[in-house]
Amino acid sequence: MDVLVDLGPQFLEATLETLWLVFASLFFGGIGGLLVGLALYVTRAGNLFANRAVFGVLNVIVNIFRPIPFIIFLTAFQPLARTVVGTGIGTEAAIFTLSLASTFGISRIVEQNLLTVSPGVIEAARAAGAGPIRTILTIVLPEALGPLILGYTFVFVAIVDMSAVAGSINGGGLGAFAIQYGFRQFEPVVTWTALAIVIVLVQLVQFLGNWLARKVLRR
Repeated sequence: MDVLVDLGPQFLEATLETLWLVFASLFFGGIGGLLVGLALYVTRAGNLFANRAVFGVLNVIVNIFRPIPFIIFLTAFQPLARTVVGTGIGTEAAIFTLSLASTFGISRIVEQNLLTVSPGVIEAARAAGAGPIRTILTIVLPEALGPLILGYTFVFVAIVDMSAVAGSINGGGLGAFAIQYGFRQFEPVVTWTALAIVIVLVQLVQFLGNWLARKVLRR
């Protein structure tokens, strides 16, 4: 346990870096994924802004990038990260790549959850005179809010996982901390402590996400 006391400042810094990595990536990737997912939904055949060409292009792009394992995605987009944020390693590069990767995953989750909204509800809103934008903002998104919260909670857990992988390019956080001070220095207590913090963080967010979703679905 002495090693944990000695590494206390680094451990705290790594924990804060993980929180920053995850929440920043969820913020940027969440916005990007919401926009792309919404575009996929509204441009589907028979929907509010049906456009076969736009839907086809977006669908292909998402299908290409979404299944790429993150460790490969991380290295493949390192040159782009270097161009955009000025470096291919470190926290900034990790946030950029995490945000980009999560955008493609979130977009499909958003699209699938929006598709659960009953077409009858949308038709009723349109018959009452609501325009397409108003229908999206006041009918589609509120109706899908509960499933969307659960979807974003799932994505949070996935980003925590990916943030640990980002430690392989010195992305910072608990992943890099566990590799440097636990694995490489043969200190399993350090690795297990980092793991315990990740488990606690995930459980707290999962509990919060489930609670919020229940509140929304019961309204």
